[in-house]
Amino acid sequence: MLLGSPLVELLLIAGGVALLYAGAEALVAGASDLALAVGLKASTVGVTVVAFATTAPELFVSLLGAVTVSTDIGLGAIVGSNIANIGLVLGISALIRPLDISDVVFRRDVPFMIAAALLLVGLGWDGTVGLVDGVVLLAALVAFTAVVLRSIQRSQSAISDAERDEMPEAKARDVAAVGGGIVALVLGSRWLIDGGESLLSAAGFSDIFIGLTVLALGTSLPELAASVVAAVRDETEFSISNVVGSNIYNVLAVIGIVAVVTPIGVSPAVRGFEFPALLAFTAGVVGLMAYGRRITRVDGAVLTAGYGVFVYLLF
Repeated sequence: MLLGSPLVELLLIAGGVALLYAGAEALVAGASDLALAVGLKASTVGVTVVAFATTAPELFVSLLGAVTVSTDIGLGAIVGSNIANIGLVLGISALIRPLDISDVVFRRDVPFMIAAALLLVGLGWDGTVGLVDGVVLLAALVAFTAVVLRSIQRSQSAISDAERDEMPEAKARDVAAVGGGIVALVLGSRWLIDGGESLLSAAGFSDIFIGLTVLALGTSLPELAASVVAAVRDETEFSISNVVGSNIYNVLAVIGIVAVVTPIGVSPAVRGFEFPALLAFTAGVVGLMAYGRRITRVDGAVLTAGYGVFVYLLF
């Protein structure tokens, strides 16, 4: 068996999928138990710990791709990943179980997701996301973090002594489950990305196409795995907050850091198609969230079909 052969790449993909599932199970279960132990809402844990953990592959791929290969890969991975998070991750999760939108997520976090998409498009419209743009994105990340921390502080101060006494204790196994789940998600996504990227590169596809499809979908797999498992376990707050938080971190943290390290070129094709698609998917899902504060199975089918159309148009 030769290294780099189609069989090896397919085995990498299969192994990556298996690790993603196992990691998602451990992460959601551990994070849910820890949320109860420290008195946090599931939505807050989802938009912070779980979202930041599932964003790790985007950060790794974008930084590595931008520094060693092409900034097209990093930008394509982020734009495509955010679209996949909305169309594919939320779509499939809603098909499994309708997703209720909490007031905390809708009022506190969704505005930052909208702002992140608008900032990326606005800052990149001149053809480059440079150092100053990266600093602006990181400043917005600091503002988001401050808002979340203030919210956590308020929720903690509202817990009475009696309620605190009834809360379960945090267990080492829950911390280990979260840590192990994160490692499995990152490793699984890495295997899947390596396998898919090699197959497409051998077939002669461009860097931006690989970034917008295989790398974007591959780096969204942790979100997909975590959100689908959360929906199956009836922890739908994790599904929503994971996607919203990931889309915020993808732009503000990942693009912000990459832009500080090296300028990111934005091609006319990206400004003409991918950026409008990102804004359309963001506006669409916010509209669905606002109407009835729920994403139904019908909405999930529309989102999934929309993502299918997006991928088809890439060809």
